[in-house]
Amino acid sequence: MIRILYCGSTSACFELESGTPYYAGDGYTVLVDGERRLQSNTNVFSLFGLGPGRSYTITVRFEGGGEEQIRLDTRAETCCVNVKDFGAVGDGVHEDTAALQGAISFLPEGGRLWFPAGTYLTLPLSLKSNITLDLDAGATILGSTDRARYPIIPSFTEDPKTGRPVLQAGFEGMEQKCYQSLLHASYAQNIAVVGQGVIDGNGQNGDWWEGFALFPAARPRVIFLNHTRDVTLHGVTVKNGPSWHIHPFYSQNFAMLDCFVTAPKVSPNTDGIDPESCEGVDIIGCRFSVGDDCVAIKSGKLDMARKYGRPANHYKIHNCLMEFGHGAVTLGSELSAGIHDLSVTSCVFCATDRGLRIKSRRGRGKDSVIDNVLFANIRMERVLTPIVINMWYNCCDPDRFSEYVWSREHLPVDDRTPHLGSFAFRNMECTGAQVAACYIDGLPESPIDQVTLENISVSFAGDARPGIPAMQNHAMERCRLGLYLDNVKKIVVKNVKLHGAQGPALAASHYETVETENFEEN
Repeated sequence: MIRILYCGSTSACFELESGTPYYAGDGYTVLVDGERRLQSNTNVFSLFGLGPGRSYTITVRFEGGGEEQIRLDTRAETCCVNVKDFGAVGDGVHEDTAALQGAISFLPEGGRLWFPAGTYLTLPLSLKSNITLDLDAGATILGSTDRARYPIIPSFTEDPKTGRPVLQAGFEGMEQKCYQSLLHASYAQNIAVVGQGVIDGNGQNGDWWEGFALFPAARPRVIFLNHTRDVTLHGVTVKNGPSWHIHPFYSQNFAMLDCFVTAPKVSPNTDGIDPESCEGVDIIGCRFSVGDDCVAIKSGKLDMARKYGRPANHYKIHNCLMEFGHGAVTLGSELSAGIHDLSVTSCVFCATDRGLRIKSRRGRGKDSVIDNVLFANIRMERVLTPIVINMWYNCCDPDRFSEYVWSREHLPVDDRTPHLGSFAFRNMECTGAQVAACYIDGLPESPIDQVTLENISVSFAGDARPGIPAMQNHAMERCRLGLYLDNVKKIVVKNVKLHGAQGPALAASHYETVETENFEEN
């Protein structure tokens, strides 16, 4: 069955329901009105170069036999404007900021701004409501390396009439002033950035990756969306971020479809996407290879949660490929307002340090609750530790090395104490693990309610090397560790197979009940 994920005026994105993670069972050919357009073997595919306000017949022919058809009606648009008509040069040498910002400013509602092939060197650009940016194949929006000319956005401003604070910027779970991001939208709606082009933060050629702790403001992202609604990224490549690549912030209805996000493995804090305190996020058919977490879901640190009380709600991560990163899909560590209704399904993780990674710590607060979370139908290859829940995370906070964070004593429960509910990890095949199959470490005063591991197989690499499964104080290196669970009330292990583990297959402590069924080790 074919499902339309997005249909704009010139591009569309589709999903095949194959039942296998990321890759379809068979290769296939896509025809548009009988004309062959592309061949693929992934569950998500896209078409570009369509005409606005037109009807098409899309046919998918499978290599194993059979075909499916679907009708597609593209959206109408008010006009299309070429950025070069506003004076953009696109040679990667001349700065095009004024031309690009002018084109955006004058583009009428419902209009599309077209970037033909070329490299458009620019300082940060501000987007507005009801427009589409369309990057042709061969088009690159390239961030300037001149940090001194990047505007600094205040963390919040004050309404002069009401005195009400207006949130403008934040980073790593806190209100803080930030350099303006390359593409910046604030309190805007109905924006699409589409095409086969590239948005390049150019972080490797500036000083963004060196000495940033001494900068007067937090580093920019490549794309920052503050209090936006109905924003879609489709098809584009986002790369070399000064820090995080894409940061939807207190936004609603954000979709990222069939995109590629990439940065060198050694680049600092270059997360793929960090949707923070948003309502309704779809990340489907995307590919990531970055220097930090591929997808990191956040809801702020304690002060932000107390002030705004905005959890992360209704997130769907589906049919994605994570090829390198500290964690493939991470929850936290800034999750003080909680995370609710999250599904991570039909994904492939390849050579990430950790697969499904939940990280929190004392001090995140009583509203730091995670519930209604599904992790299912996932394949992992050469992931060092497939499953991690770490309640002792020791990064990104001034008190991270304090006794309050690392003490293994049963501390008093107060309004700073986080809590994790029930988690289910189902239908996973993990090959080439090295450090641990599963490492779950809860708090003694606030143990995790329940962890269910069902229909999971983990095999270890023959040349596995020791490593740290979770970032915490006084961490011990592990190698081929089986299922490790501490401070979990109820543990359910059903239809789980371990191959090549060293030591006990299940090492559990400080629990109430353990249920095992068809648990095999060899």
